Order: sequence, then C-alpha cells, then structure tokens
Amino acid sequence: MNTLLLDSLTAAKVENSLPSRSGLLALSSFFGALSDVTRLKILSALTVSKMCVNDIAAVTGLNQTTVSHQLRILRDARIVDGVRQGKVIFYGVDNTDISSIMNAAVRAIMASEY
Repeated sequence: MNTLLLDSLTAAKVENSLPSRSGLLALSSFFGALSDVTRLKILSALTVSKMCVNDIAAVTGLNQTTVSHQLRILRDARIVDGVRQGKVIFYGVDNTDISSIMNAAVRAIMASEY
C-alpha cells in the first residue's frame, strides 16, 4: 500500500508534470551525450563560436579523429549541428536553449564550489 504524505492536488500536479516514456528516453539520450568530459569540452567551445573540426581540435587540444567521433554523438543527440560551406563543415550549438543549459550548469557548479 502506497500512502502519500502529499495532498492529492500536489500529487496530481507532480504526476501530470512527469515526462512521457518517449520524453524520458529523449532526456536520457540528451544527458547521456553530455556525460563525457571530451564532449563537454567540445560543447563548451561551440557555445562561444561555430568551428570546423580542425579548429575545434586546435583549441581543445584533441585530435581530429576524436573530435569527429564526439561530434557525431552530439549531432545524433541533436545538441550540435553542422553547416557545410564548400568543403568545410562548421559545427555549432543546435539552439539557444542548449547554450542556456550549459551556462546554467556552469553557474550552478561554480556556485557550489568552495
């Protein structure tokens, strides 16, 4: 027997605010893509400016193969996108909400440091 300490209105509000199964899977994929230090480093760089693989590798100190592999994961999670200009693809953050999430996370983590 599940006995709630919450009142029924609050319990209903919580139940109605829970994401659907497909929403939870999408969130899991999104946060999973952000769970790697290398991908976070790349994403942090891309919140400042769009860049090609060579530039990302140069400014992050990573090799191009690693950058390309990690970008594929970030693209698949719809966190970054690429725009071809001639023979070069420039990668950037897919939308402004992603930048806001990154900035909020950095502020939250920095605020909790001693």
